[in-house]
Parts: sequence; structure tokens; C-alpha cells
Amino acid sequence: MKPTLKFYLILAGLSLNLAVSAQPKLVDGVLAVVGKEIVLKSDLDQTAEAQIRQNPGIKVNNCQVFEDLLMEKLLLHQAALDSVEVGEEEVQANIDRRIAVFIQQIGSEAKLEQYYGKSILEIKEEMAPLIQNQLTAQRMLQEINGDVEITPSEVREFYESIPKDSLPLINAEVEYAEIAIFPEITDQAKQEAIDKLKEIKDRIENGSSFSTMAVLYSEDPGSSRNGGEYKGIKRGQFVKEFEAVAFNLKLNEISEPFRTEYGYHIVQIQKKIGQELDLRHILIKPKISGEDLEKARSKADSIRTLILNSKISFEDAAQKFSDSEDSRLNGGRVMNQQTGDSRWETGQLDKTVFYTLEGIEEGTISEPVLFRTRDEKEGYKIVKLIDRSEAHIADMATDYQRIKQVALAKKKQEVLEEWVNDKILDTYVRVNNDYLQCTFERQWLNNSSYAEQ
Repeated sequence: MKPTLKFYLILAGLSLNLAVSAQPKLVDGVLAVVGKEIVLKSDLDQTAEAQIRQNPGIKVNNCQVFEDLLMEKLLLHQAALDSVEVGEEEVQANIDRRIAVFIQQIGSEAKLEQYYGKSILEIKEEMAPLIQNQLTAQRMLQEINGDVEITPSEVREFYESIPKDSLPLINAEVEYAEIAIFPEITDQAKQEAIDKLKEIKDRIENGSSFSTMAVLYSEDPGSSRNGGEYKGIKRGQFVKEFEAVAFNLKLNEISEPFRTEYGYHIVQIQKKIGQELDLRHILIKPKISGEDLEKARSKADSIRTLILNSKISFEDAAQKFSDSEDSRLNGGRVMNQQTGDSRWETGQLDKTVFYTLEGIEEGTISEPVLFRTRDEKEGYKIVKLIDRSEAHIADMATDYQRIKQVALAKKKQEVLEEWVNDKILDTYVRVNNDYLQCTFERQWLNNSSYAEQ
């Protein structure tokens, strides 16, 4: 599945109508007006394209896409009326998480930029209003049914209402934990990276092009081919160490080499507009020798021995020794970013992890295995298989929590339906004639105006 830039909120079974005093006339490119929100032809086209990118070969139903957009606009308009808002920091954090998932899916920042023909920064800028709308619509939904709860008897009643031949198949899943060890960077390797950057800086100050030097030497896959350039940088978009240097440079000044978690950098500011920067940078990563890598393997093996000899628990060892920021504080348990929990379908696993888990039993710990991060950083990890479930038909004994979630979603949907029925009576919806032939799930046209041809 390829990542997409266009997001829309699919809220099947939900619609509402909102009364407004003004009734704007539709113009070219406008497919509908919902309250003070509009649905553009470009919205429909981009959303349909997103569905095709996510599922190549599918046949997109434009009427269904159109209704999805109508529902999103209704939620946004109601959010505005009720002063339901989402802060910029939350939007940016959500974008960063999604970008991380996209990079994991596609392989690297460079591949993601190549896929879209845009820089990471440009991708984020395009995503911002879409994510703002999506989060606002979700926040509005929470206002409507966030307090809905469900009892165990209601869960069982829901399960028993499903025909036996319609019970879903649960794919094979695992839960696992890891302790990752990266090689220690030697002082010599650090100094070599610093010296290389000083040499590059001297060449630039003596007339060489910063852009050319970045193309030739920078090890940042996200910017090297663009001459190290990033545009429109705001605070919060890069790691703190990078921003501390960049935002304190003068125009055209080149920094001294400095370190971040990615390696060593030099930065030059191209333009300053308020608190936004256009800059170029060059990244040099300290080189890791085979001997350094072997030391990391040996350390991982020693930690494994301590755990096997009951000198320390896996969880405590992860918190004390692991270099993985994503899992260390969870006692090594690896969370699935796509679902928000610790269960992984086996098809979602990194190949190294998949083959490692295939070779061990539940509760056991693997030998150290070599792995490589998305930014080509190498290390060793030991992996513990916490739980494995084979593919099976859903049942109450083993899948209660999953069934509960589905039953709760159904109950929330019923609450939404009741809320919709109350709102639809005082609605203003104006729909372009081209979409009057659509068969909608909700009564959008019962109390609405139609656009004139």
C-alpha cells in the first residue's frame, strides 16, 4: 500500500444538517455547500485519487466519495458553531507521526520525496490543512459520542447476533519486545566527521557552491539531491540541537560543525522571513567500523545472558540498556504505529523481525540479530516473543477486547444516528445538480436546495 497525501474522514452512516441564515450561490467548481463549508470539485478528485493510490485497481464510487465529503463538511461546520478547535502543535505532531509511517512503508525519506516529487517540508505543508480538518472532525465526533460505554452483556449480545458464517477471520498476530544496541561512536570517528565538515566549509568560503558540496558529500537522503536545501522551516520541525544553531545564524553565515542524533552538520541560512528560514545543510555521519559493530553484538549478547540467568528482567534491561527510544520506556514492547496497540499482523513486520520471531517460541529471547534503521543506521537487537496467535475465526474467549471495540463502535454509531436525526430538520444543504442522481445513505436532499444548471 502506497502512502497518500490526501486524507478524508470516512464516517459511514453519519450525516447532519445545519441551519444558516445565508444561502450562498454555487459557483464553478463548487459541488455543494453545507452550512458555511463548501465541497469543491478538486476535493472530490483528490479524494478519489487517494483511494486509488491506497488500493490500486479499485473502482471508485464518486457518489460515495461525495457523501463522505459532505459528512466531513457537516462536522467541520458544527465544530465551528460549537467552538471545537484543534491546536497547531497537535496538527504538526500528527503530521510527523504520519510521515514516519509513510517513510516506514516506502523505505526512506528520499523515496517518499521521489514518489511525490516534493520535499518532506512541502509534503507537510500540503498535509497541514487536510489534517487540521480531519482532527477537527474527529474532535467533533468525540464531543458527540465520546462518553458512550458498553457492558459485557451488550458485547455478548452483539457477538451472538452475528451469523456464525459471517464471523470475521482474525489474521495471525504477534506481540514482541526488543532491546536494541547501536555501536558506540569512537572519538576518532567523530573527529573525522568534524574535520571533513571543516574542510567542506573552507571550500565553500573560498568560492565553492554550498549546493554542489551538499550534492557531493551530504549523507542526508532527504535533501542532498536538492543541494541540502530546506525551505520555510519553522520551530518544531527539526530536532532541538539543529534548530538551536540554525535560528541563531545570520543571513549567509555558515555554522561550525555541530552534532545531532543523525550525525554532524554545517548549516547556511539562505533567507529569513520572520520566524521562517530557508537553509542548506550538509550531514556527515561518523563511520562505524566492523570492530565497533562487533562490540554492539557482544553487548547485546551479554544483556541476553543476564536475562536468561535471571539477573535482570527483560523489561528492566530494556529501560536500562536499550538504545531504542520508541520501545525503551515500554519495557522493550514495540507498539504498532498504524493501530496504536502492541499487536502486529505478521505481514506488517519488518523482515528481520519476522524471520527472527519465526525461529523462537513464546516467552523466549532470540540471539542478537543485525538490523538497519530507516536512516541506514546499523546495530544489533535481541527480540522476545511475548505472544503469538494463529489465524482463526473470532470468538469471545480469545478476542473479547476486539469484539468489544466493534460492539462499542456500533453503539456509538447508533448514538450518532439519533443525533443526526435531531439535526437534519433544520439543515441548509445545497447540492449541485450533477449529483442529484446519487443514491445517498442519508436524506441529504429532503430539506436542501439544488444548484441551478
